[in-house]
Amino acid sequence: MSERKNIIGATLSGLVALGALTASVAHAVPDQPKVWEKCAGIAKAGQNDCGALDGSHACSGQAKMDNGDNEWVYMPKGTCTKVTGGVVKAEKPAKK
Repeated sequence: MSERKNIIGATLSGLVALGALTASVAHAVPDQPKVWEKCAGIAKAGQNDCGALDGSHACSGQAKMDNGDNEWVYMPKGTCTKVTGGVVKAEKPAKK
């Protein structure tokens, strides 16, 4: 009987810990940004968000090299210049 109580106690303790962890993670996720920036100079090859700034291509995923000056990705406002090489080229309001 004592072994069964230990198992139940351990299970309940695990559930309580999982609940606390879940609650803390839920609050760690920030709200959606209100404004996005086109951040050029940091996109990896094949990972750009849309057409090149110089018009050399018109679609996402077509960047040929890493960190091209004309390739960009959207980032929340205020974060682009925190990335080495990031240059803000335009801003766009977030969808509501």
